[in-house]
Amino acid sequence: MDSTEPSPGGPARRRLRVVAGAGLVLATLAVTGAATLGLGGRGADQPVARRTGPAATATVTRQTLVKTVTLAGELGYGPAAPLTSAAAGTVTWLPEVGTTVRRGEALLRADELPVVLLYGFLPMYRPLSTGVRGSDVRQFERNLAALGYRGFTVDEEFSASTAGAVKRWQKDLELPETGAVDRSRVLYTPGPVRIAQRLTRVGANATGDVLSYTGNTRMVTVSAQAAEAGWATKGTRVTVTLPTGTSVAGQVSAVGPPAPAAPGGRAAPDPERPGTGGAAVQVTIAVTDQKALGGLAGAGVDVRYVAQERKKVLTVPVTSLLALAEGGYGVEVTDPGGTRIVAVQVGLFADGRVEVQGTGLTEGLSVGVPG
Repeated sequence: MDSTEPSPGGPARRRLRVVAGAGLVLATLAVTGAATLGLGGRGADQPVARRTGPAATATVTRQTLVKTVTLAGELGYGPAAPLTSAAAGTVTWLPEVGTTVRRGEALLRADELPVVLLYGFLPMYRPLSTGVRGSDVRQFERNLAALGYRGFTVDEEFSASTAGAVKRWQKDLELPETGAVDRSRVLYTPGPVRIAQRLTRVGANATGDVLSYTGNTRMVTVSAQAAEAGWATKGTRVTVTLPTGTSVAGQVSAVGPPAPAAPGGRAAPDPERPGTGGAAVQVTIAVTDQKALGGLAGAGVDVRYVAQERKKVLTVPVTSLLALAEGGYGVEVTDPGGTRIVAVQVGLFADGRVEVQGTGLTEGLSVGVPG
């Protein structure tokens, strides 16, 4: 055998391997090119699944839809009123601010003699003595009876028996026992009062405005623009949310002009709390459950009232509404038969839902919403 002839394991076999390798490279390039041209292969775009319905759905419900508005309010004792004394002499004692004064108790002392609080709406405009008749006599006798004095009839006549009861009352107060009532010894208010401010000082003249007072029941006041106060009528029910997060029921008890502006002018409106700034109407809200208020007073609160209400209407999430090319709105209704667009008329928007009406739209249907 010639030594120059290639052996089975020599260079000839190596060439075959090279050609085979070249063929692999060409095949790979061909596939790559086909993919580049969009003719298939691993690099080609995969077919996109056709959408058959909305990404998510929500249910058409029948419910009462309520739109509420929240305004800023102030929890306190209401606006203060001045208390005018007709007593002569010098002020020798005044109650502390914040004190509650009740029927039969002293509002002040002039020359060490008490000026007493009684309940009523008529002012003490004249002295009362035997033989005097009138509705002011009945008002005084009712108070005398409420304080526990007996032996007289509550009527419009100041009788001798009334004078006898008055002497016993005067003795208990350490007043001269005359049996007649000096107009300067009594001041009337509708009920218990809370002292808001001292308007004079001990040692000053006792005649004139000596104190300012409020009722002793806490209430909420809301200031609102006149154009926005149509909701506020006596008896309107509201919800008051306290700084603690607790909510209590309230009811509008009065609507009137705002309290005088604080020195320095009106406060700027707070965009986060509607109802602040530029007030035109003051709304007073009574809170029956005083215990629920805890120890709060002089605190900011939120007052929520119902602006609109629609009972038992069909509603869908606001996000389910579609803007139609021809104008208006529609919803995408989905059921086992497929999906369809139903044009709807919209009504009240509240709490993320909207009132709708549309042909074939019924409670329980599913409508598309964003996924």
